Amino acid sequence: MAKLGVTAVPPVEFVALRFVVASAVLLAMAGITRTALRGPLGMVVAVACTGFFGYHAAVFVGLTLAPASDAALIVPTTVPIFTAVGATFVGERFDTRRRAGLAAASLGAAIVVVSAQQGMDFDTRRLAGDLLLLAGALCWAAYTTIASVGLRSISPLAIVALATPIGGLMLLPLGLLERGYADVPTWSGGVWLALLYLAVFVSVGGFILHLWIVGRVGPGLASLGSYLVPIATLLLAALILGERPHPLQLVGGAIILAGVRIVTASRDIASEAVIAT
Repeated sequence: MAKLGVTAVPPVEFVALRFVVASAVLLAMAGITRTALRGPLGMVVAVACTGFFGYHAAVFVGLTLAPASDAALIVPTTVPIFTAVGATFVGERFDTRRRAGLAAASLGAAIVVVSAQQGMDFDTRRLAGDLLLLAGALCWAAYTTIASVGLRSISPLAIVALATPIGGLMLLPLGLLERGYADVPTWSGGVWLALLYLAVFVSVGGFILHLWIVGRVGPGLASLGSYLVPIATLLLAALILGERPHPLQLVGGAIILAGVRIVTASRDIASEAVIAT
């Protein structure tokens, strides 16, 4: 859906208007649920700068330069590494077992990425897009870590409802540098459908669910779900497109699952130790 939008219309305009729609939905939800929209100003602004402005500006512009397959592989496989490192600054343990699990999952992800790119030519335009996607992953990791601190005092809905309008306001002026929104009335129904889907199901539902999980298990462990995206990509490509995965991709997928299991097992061991004491 994101690739459909940004290849048909200016990317910053698209994501800025997505946040306008999402903000209206979030404010309505906050009003209906009587959620107090109060929180530490510094935290809210930092979340808006990283997870809403930085991440989306980098990824959506990156998608205009690099294939969607690059985004499906680069962002999900680097976010857990950045997040795990960042989480140590907010008190989350990063022990030897977790480091080993992350290393294994990262190795598996690298195998999937490299084998998927076999036979493809790299150019400077694609490289620039990949670097932007990597920057977006770093922004998302920072957002998850910072938001985990905010969750100690306010709800996921409150954080998302406060940060989304701020992120949208940051992006709106940049849209003026593209076509100044003069082209918006000419957008096709497919573009608007993509925008509404991303606004409601991703910016509202997905962001709130993500922070709820972060609040339950911590930013480092919550980010591990990203490692499953390349595996899902392979499965969907096989089932829907009839593409046969490269044998190395299957090996990489197995290593990813093993690495995730090592990390989650370390959490189970730590929990049992706490219970025993």
